[in-house]
Amino acid sequence: MGRLFGTDGVRGVAGRDLTAGLAMELSIAAASVLAERGEFAGHRPTAVVGRDPRASGEFLEAAVVAGLAAVGVDVLRLGVLPTPAVAHLTGALDADLGVMLSASHNPAPDNGIKFFARGGHKLPDAVEDAVEARLGTAAAYAMGDAVGRVRDAEHERERYVEHLLAAVPHSLAGLRVVVDCANGAAYQVAPEALRRAGAEVITIGDRPDGLNINEGCGSTHLDALREAVVEHGADAGIAHDGDADRCLAVTASGETIDGDQIIAILATELRDAGRLAGDTVVVTVMTNLGFKLAMREAGIAVVETAVGDRYVLEAMKAGSYALGGEQSGHVVLQDHATTGDGVLTALNLLAAVAQSGRPLGELSKLMTRLPQVLINVRGVDKARAGESAELAAAVAAAEARLGHNGRVLIRPSGTEPMVRVMVEATSQDEATAVAEHLAEVVRTALS
Repeated sequence: MGRLFGTDGVRGVAGRDLTAGLAMELSIAAASVLAERGEFAGHRPTAVVGRDPRASGEFLEAAVVAGLAAVGVDVLRLGVLPTPAVAHLTGALDADLGVMLSASHNPAPDNGIKFFARGGHKLPDAVEDAVEARLGTAAAYAMGDAVGRVRDAEHERERYVEHLLAAVPHSLAGLRVVVDCANGAAYQVAPEALRRAGAEVITIGDRPDGLNINEGCGSTHLDALREAVVEHGADAGIAHDGDADRCLAVTASGETIDGDQIIAILATELRDAGRLAGDTVVVTVMTNLGFKLAMREAGIAVVETAVGDRYVLEAMKAGSYALGGEQSGHVVLQDHATTGDGVLTALNLLAAVAQSGRPLGELSKLMTRLPQVLINVRGVDKARAGESAELAAAVAAAEARLGHNGRVLIRPSGTEPMVRVMVEATSQDEATAVAEHLAEVVRTALS
């Protein structure tokens, strides 16, 4: 049996892979493991629980809350809020555990469960393994006045918005911004925070109905945002995913600004302000080679990690670095957050635009993206990706062909049943040709 926890919690099709029973068992197991580790010693434990607007989040939330209360954990039900809001409020409310129900950028039928430890930090792999091992074992259920009590705490959204505003280094006055909320968890807080920071805000993807999350909108579908930015003559567009831990952007002319470019802009801004610890930024192996070249030119060191914002965070904490993130738009500003926060990222990116007086498109020219092709190969045995001699030989040949002006990355997805093939080269045609060849090798070698 494979590990239940992926790089970002437990995910699957709600009602099939992720059932109410599993959600309850996971919450009971998480509380039990943390109790055994002494996390609840000397006090009555409290958990905060949030979710995105998926219809399945309603029954999964009920299951998680029931499980926690059954083993003596008091629960604050936050309602619909972004994942980083749950992480922040876990710390701000001095909770012992945070739980977020979301499948991020995945389609509406999927859902997931993510746990945060005290302080709003993701559970380490070892603790997740202990939680998984605890599933199906007898639990110590509470009785009488020891059972957990449940309270609604949707008003805590204001605490999160105030936190965001306190982290904005410059007013956004004078900027017209379109924000695409992906019909997701940020549909209230993102427009509110941008307006209160001074921007004129036009919203799209802000009418969630439980089924339309990420559907033709948000950070995985930028066409609607591009059209809205041009139509309204906006200075920039901001796109979030379903749980708003990501942020991508669009320039006034509709050009996409990805996570690498956002991190490059923020890195130079923080360095110039003397707030980029060690003049170093942390990124993943998926980061575009053009980013590394730009940082070298700017005199900023780059630390590289495995894919997943949890691994970026681990490296950031180990080196006490202030900034890190992923090409997908997960950006971590460690002085203000314990995880990737799309709304926080948007506010700081737009503050850089407002403070510089330069258009976002001009700021983004700090780095030049090398052509990059990513092919997701489904229907293969991703567990064998590191064992295939045929695939290893094909990768070696591709790397020899590209030389120092490109690179190849073959990576099993941590959250979905697929193998990702990524190729960078000096030309789009060459990157495409190499990627398509390697994708075919993956299909034949791992079938």
